[in-house]
Amino acid sequence: MKVTFKNKAVVNPGTSPDGSRSIGAILVGEGRLSPSDVDKIERFAQEQGLRFGDAAVQLQLLVKEDVDFAIARQFNYPILACGQNGVGEEVIAGYKPESSLVEPLRALRSQILFRWARDTTRKVIAVTSAERGDGRSWLAANLATVFAQIGERTLLIDADLRHPRQHLLFNLNNEVGLSALVTGRATREIARRIHPQLRLFVLPSGRLPPNPQELLSGPVFDVVLEQFTEQFDVIVIDTPAMAETADAQILAARAGSALMVARRNHTRQKKLVAAMHHLGEAGVNVLGSVIQEL
Repeated sequence: MKVTFKNKAVVNPGTSPDGSRSIGAILVGEGRLSPSDVDKIERFAQEQGLRFGDAAVQLQLLVKEDVDFAIARQFNYPILACGQNGVGEEVIAGYKPESSLVEPLRALRSQILFRWARDTTRKVIAVTSAERGDGRSWLAANLATVFAQIGERTLLIDADLRHPRQHLLFNLNNEVGLSALVTGRATREIARRIHPQLRLFVLPSGRLPPNPQELLSGPVFDVVLEQFTEQFDVIVIDTPAMAETADAQILAARAGSALMVARRNHTRQKKLVAAMHHLGEAGVNVLGSVIQEL
């Protein structure tokens, strides 16, 4: 479908339509452009009838990622750094939200919110899987990120006290975390905020304890989770694989809701059926299942 706009208003190429800080000013502040570069881009944009970002890319003064970064900053939609000083490459929703891989995550977020609106007022979900290697931690990290991107104050808890991964995905120190919190050696403030403009907090596992199941089954974990539900809008819990331990069943029961993750050509049907059966026995509300192609 082709749409033609008549009487189109002319906007300064370096300024957003709502009058917020210009793309050029943002990128000068970040050291990605010089003031003389901005002048050159604006002249070229006016001559060619281009938007500021398109003109900058044509002049090879910027790449598309620079323009996306500035637009995200204009709309208070932070794009996270990736690499040594940012998140890991697996947290694609954080550093590359325009990727086609992220759109299914947004659809999943909408489905979960819809089910929560009908079934429960406590937005806590355990992300679990039948076996290790099913992509459970990847999904938990990215799902928590897309919840935070719509303004929900979101906490991601790495409750896998056997093979934790969230501290690796978010490049966090893992000396102190959930294990210290449930044994009274830390306070709730140890949850780390990932970006000042994104309401995403991560509570890593901390040092691996010798008795993870006892810690997760005890009353202290219930108290901690209840306190967090008063502090956060959404809580996503990354659990161990169900085939290896009863930890995941315990965590899902504490959460009340669960999302089952399977991986195509990896997850064995027998293990998946058994995992779903165990969740049902625990009275867990399974909101759905996700099959990944990872």
